[in-house]
Amino acid sequence: MNALTVPEPRKLWVRLLFMVLLAAAFQLAASVLFFVAVLQLLLAVATGAPNARLRIFGRSLGRYLAQIADFESFGNETLPFPFSEWPEDVS
Repeated sequence: MNALTVPEPRKLWVRLLFMVLLAAAFQLAASVLFFVAVLQLLLAVATGAPNARLRIFGRSLGRYLAQIADFESFGNETLPFPFSEWPEDVS
C-alpha cells in the first residue's frame, strides 16, 4: 500500500506561495475564459459560426485551468505556466 508522502516543512512553505500565486492566476484565467465565451457567442450569432482561433485559445485556456487545479489539489507536482510551457490545443 502506498503511503502519501508529505514534503518537508520548508518545501511546504514554498508550495504554499506557489499555490497562492496560481490561485490568483486561476481567477484571472477564469475571467478571461468567461469573456472569450461571451465573445465567441456573439461572433457565432453575428457570423453563423464560431471563431476557430478563439476555439483553440479557449481549449488551451481550459487545459491551463485544469493544470492549475491539478497542482492546487496536490494531484501533480509540475508547476503550470509561467513555470512550464503553455498548454497547446491537441484536437
